[in-house]
Amino acid sequence: MEASDRADEFVPAGMASLGIEADEVEMAVMGVAHQMFWPGILGLISMDLDGVAPERDIDLSKGPPA
Repeated sequence: MEASDRADEFVPAGMASLGIEADEVEMAVMGVAHQMFWPGILGLISMDLDGVAPERDIDLSKGPPA
């Protein structure tokens, strides 16, 4: 089953479980956002980060180290 097929079922069910009603336009916008962002999210999830050292004491007011 494709991820988009699951999203077509999951999003309306999740919205309903939270008591949020969404019309067809809102559901279409969520579907487009899913299509746009999901491939990148899957890429991040599948990355092998075993060799990457975690950053300690990150200062988010500064840019990343060079």
